[in-house]
Amino acid sequence: MKKKKIDCKLLRQLFWSMFTLSACTFGGGFVIVSLMKKKVVEEHHWLEEDEMLDVTAIAQSSPGPIPVNASVILGYRLHGVIGSLTAVVGTILPPMILLSLIAVFYDQFRTNRIINIALTVMRAGVAAVICDVVINLAKNVIGTRKILYITLMIVTFIMGYFLDISAMVIILCCLVTGIICVIMDVMKNKEDK
Repeated sequence: MKKKKIDCKLLRQLFWSMFTLSACTFGGGFVIVSLMKKKVVEEHHWLEEDEMLDVTAIAQSSPGPIPVNASVILGYRLHGVIGSLTAVVGTILPPMILLSLIAVFYDQFRTNRIINIALTVMRAGVAAVICDVVINLAKNVIGTRKILYITLMIVTFIMGYFLDISAMVIILCCLVTGIICVIMDVMKNKEDK
């Protein structure tokens, strides 16, 4: 079996892309997804937009933080296991450094009025970025023009927002629906042959 040559330039670019995204992102996984899409799809052209949506869906439905999950998939897609490791290290270093500093100075951060105001203001920006992600994901679902996907999006929104059903239950329902669709598609293709 032929070994794949390590592309140090790509790995450096991947590390710094994930590092800067992670270092400049406040508000969790959904915020980084929007920024990651801009960097990965629009700037570097490492993935197509529909691939990025798939990565987002997998990262969201897998256990663990969304940015780390997305980094694993992106890194592997670009450069195998070493790409995954590189992307993950780039993603987890900034929060580890920041949380270590906060832990050391916790009492000073907790009681500092300026930091409290800054964190409150950042929440507004985070909410806007999350809205942007939701709108873009909804546009892509609607863009498929598939009634099942659009209906599923609306029904799961109602389940989560109005009926307060657990996100885990909603994700599992969508997974079961997806598996049923794949089985039906395979059976239909066998009948057509």
